[in-house]
Amino acid sequence: MRGTRRAITAATLTWTLVAWDWSASAAAQNACLKTKQAVETACLKSARADYLIARAKCINVTDPVAQQSCRQQAVEDKRDARDTCGEQGDAREMNCERLGPAPYDPVINPANFVGAITNPYFPLTPGTRFIYEGQTQAGLEHSEFFVTHNTRVILGVTCTEVRDTVMLDGEVTEDTLDWFAQDMAGNVWYFGENTHEIEDGLITTIDGTFMAGVDGDKPGIIMKASPTVGDFYSQEFSLANAEDFAEVVSLTESVTVPAGSYNQCLKTKETTPLETDLLEHKYYAAGVGNVLTVDANTGDRVELVQIVIE
Repeated sequence: MRGTRRAITAATLTWTLVAWDWSASAAAQNACLKTKQAVETACLKSARADYLIARAKCINVTDPVAQQSCRQQAVEDKRDARDTCGEQGDAREMNCERLGPAPYDPVINPANFVGAITNPYFPLTPGTRFIYEGQTQAGLEHSEFFVTHNTRVILGVTCTEVRDTVMLDGEVTEDTLDWFAQDMAGNVWYFGENTHEIEDGLITTIDGTFMAGVDGDKPGIIMKASPTVGDFYSQEFSLANAEDFAEVVSLTESVTVPAGSYNQCLKTKETTPLETDLLEHKYYAAGVGNVLTVDANTGDRVELVQIVIE
């Protein structure tokens, strides 16, 4: 789920932006890199806009010392934002090396989808509640992944709705609706999410919310029908908003969690260019689904503790 730091040169500080050739032939040669360049340019422009707004706020600070501090903070924030744009661009470029030059444009034909999600590594039977817990650096995390009896039609495909809630030290911090559907080959597609991050009972952001078919967003694959070590794929496509990727790294893992012990588990590595320091390993047991998530940087483990059929 979530890089090298790019040096800032005098040229970059002049806000010279990335230039690219918009011709159809150039885009056809490497649509992935063209996308990376366009998104990086948008990021730089957004950083510039945020800086100008911050400077405008500083103008209205009357105390000279406070105003100078405000201006210095604006410059530092600008520098950090530009660094982030560069790091995200580097991550996208690395992904392009894995994905290849073709445009990301999966063909979604509703006739190719089935009603039930039975992929052994990602089964979603309505009425099933997966309960996870783990002591993390942020506190005790408790999450519930509930497969509802609700459906939603997206791009003509009837998707299963899942409600995913996260609590930290007893307080709800995330509340999300996810929509999944399985094609005839057995691949499970992720068609979107409606997500809310919550603090003190109030919604603080809906970043990450997307729906396939809206504003150019597209579905991704959350679980392949026949995973193979080395598989690398997009799980969602909502540029600068939701861009998770997964790589299959093993099919032979053994995992023990409170819910049980499992062998021959699938292990994935999940990243996103939006948070280049994020790296998660997820473990899936056949016939069960996700049984363990490990933060590769902190070692935090969130484990399956119980499955409840309602």
